[in-house]
Amino acid sequence: MPGESAARPYARALWELAKERGRVDAVGRELTVVAEAVERTPELRDLFARPWVAASVKQAVAQDVTARLEVSPLTRDFFALLARQGRGDQIGAAAAVYHELVDQDLGRLRARVRTAVPLTDQERERLRDRLGRALGARQVILQETVDRSLLGGFVAEAGGYLVDASLD
Repeated sequence: MPGESAARPYARALWELAKERGRVDAVGRELTVVAEAVERTPELRDLFARPWVAASVKQAVAQDVTARLEVSPLTRDFFALLARQGRGDQIGAAAAVYHELVDQDLGRLRARVRTAVPLTDQERERLRDRLGRALGARQVILQETVDRSLLGGFVAEAGGYLVDASLD
């Protein structure tokens, strides 16, 4: 994801604070809401991406957006900091890194799986078990997509690995 490396230290600091305060899940949900709001509003995306817009203006807009979304002070202050540092356009990358850190801490692995037809419950469970064992995860969360271009099988992407057991 673009900007992920710049967003990483910010996301890590937020995650550590949220963990310390027992607000990891709530902050994660709020970050997603803020990132989605910015992503689906072209005016906001453009404002945060423009280097000539004053940092104070970006910070004020970030505070206004988070006030309207009624997020916690921790999430509000985080987004205002990103905006003030000229990184408000990286809220989506920061949210992605934050969720990645939470998953790592919990031993969770997210796997994107494309299949020719929807998986049955039994197939889904077997795939979770095998990916978990192979990649050392306590829990595997499948993000499934049916891909009609596949003739059969599946393609799974998780933890930097690609398993292609498809017919295409």
